[in-house]
Amino acid sequence: MIFFYLQGKKPEEIVNEDIKKYLYYMIEKKKVSTSTLNIIINALKFYYGEILKKKFIYEVKRPKKDKKLPVVLSREKVKKILQTTENIKHKAILTLMYSDGLRVGEVVKLRPEDIDTNRKLIHIRASKGRKDRYTLLSDVALQILREYWKKEKPEKWLFPSWNKEKHITEMTVQKFSRMHARRRGLRKMLVFTH
Repeated sequence: MIFFYLQGKKPEEIVNEDIKKYLYYMIEKKKVSTSTLNIIINALKFYYGEILKKKFIYEVKRPKKDKKLPVVLSREKVKKILQTTENIKHKAILTLMYSDGLRVGEVVKLRPEDIDTNRKLIHIRASKGRKDRYTLLSDVALQILREYWKKEKPEKWLFPSWNKEKHITEMTVQKFSRMHARRRGLRKMLVFTH
C-alpha cells in the first residue's frame, strides 16, 4: 500500500510527513471510504509500532463513519410489494416495517402479547437505546396480522423461526425483503436495522 505510493523509499526511511501525504492521497485521489481509511490507519500504526518499533507520531483525527441516506421507496412501490407478496408471514413482517415504521430488529423480537388489538398499539421491548416504547398499529397491519394469526397461531414469538423456541432472524428478513424487491424489479429495498 504505502510502499507503492512512496516508490524507492524503504519502510524504515518513511517519515511522518510521508504518511500524512499518503493518507491525503488516499482520501482525495482514491476516494476511499471512512471504514477503509480507518483500516489503513490501524495497519500503519501496527506496522510501525509493533514491527518496526518506530513511533507513529502523525496523529490522525479519525473520520466519523459515512452517513448514507437510506433508500426510500415510494408508497406505490411498497404497496405493490405488499400486495404481491403471497407468504403471509413475510407480508405481516413487511407491513409492520413499512406501515408502522418498525425496525427489523424490533419486528423479529415481537411476542404475541405485544400486539394490543383493542387499543391498536404495539409494545416494543428494549428498542433503540434499550428503552421500551409503544407505537401505533395501523389498520392495514392489524388486518394482515389477523390473517397471519389464524393461519400460523404463533405462541412464544410472533414470528418464530423453524425452531419455534427462537424468533426469525434479522438476516432471514433482510434476505426475503431483497427477494421480494427483486421480483418486483427493484434493486434495493429499505430495511431498518437499528
